[in-house]
Amino acid sequence: MSVVIPVFNESATVATLLDRVAAAPLPDAVEELEIVVVDDSSTDGTWPVLESWQPRSREDERSVVVARDRLPENRGKGAALRKGFSTASGEILLIQDADLEYDPADYPVLLQPIVAGHADVVYGSRFLGGPHRVLFFWHSIGNNFLTLLSNMFSDLNLTDMETCYKVFKGDILDRITLKSDRFGFEPEFTAKVARLGVRVYEVPISYHGRTYAEGKKIGWKDGVAAVWSILRFNIWSRH
Repeated sequence: MSVVIPVFNESATVATLLDRVAAAPLPDAVEELEIVVVDDSSTDGTWPVLESWQPRSREDERSVVVARDRLPENRGKGAALRKGFSTASGEILLIQDADLEYDPADYPVLLQPIVAGHADVVYGSRFLGGPHRVLFFWHSIGNNFLTLLSNMFSDLNLTDMETCYKVFKGDILDRITLKSDRFGFEPEFTAKVARLGVRVYEVPISYHGRTYAEGKKIGWKDGVAAVWSILRFNIWSRH
């Protein structure tokens, strides 16, 4: 299994996050953990942290392989993910943000539908009843609106299209071409997966959201861009 982690200006959290990923519980079917971390040209000292970080030995003695890369200029989450995908070698890929909002302790729940042979793609939903920090009302309204708009075009019934946690079989990437450089990755991936007709599952996850003072980056402009991406990849870029 490969965990792909795009990173931008997360020097305060990324080492802790990587420790949690390296120690995360995994199903018996997962024999090796590959961590692929891509720095999106951070300016806060993130790269030296990534260069010096080393995984500790796992209690279950599974091997942990680490691949590090750095984009020469800041291009966005989608570009960093594409770079990471090109390096990842696992049969299952899992996307992990570099902050501490999403907890690697949820990996068994996220992986179970694929390991059990029920799913090809799994979304970890923040809105299916898992424990979560209570934060911004208008953010939740925005997330619900973007998910609803995406569902209208994709004919999926997701509750959280914008979630970071997307897990999928590696061969999914052989069947789609991803283009978005920034947060448009989320609606683009969803639109293109929907057109494949593969089995999509959703599972509840915990969510430990941040305030802007704590480092949250996404804002209203990203919401507007997401609407454009939903229309673009569901209507005007279907092929």
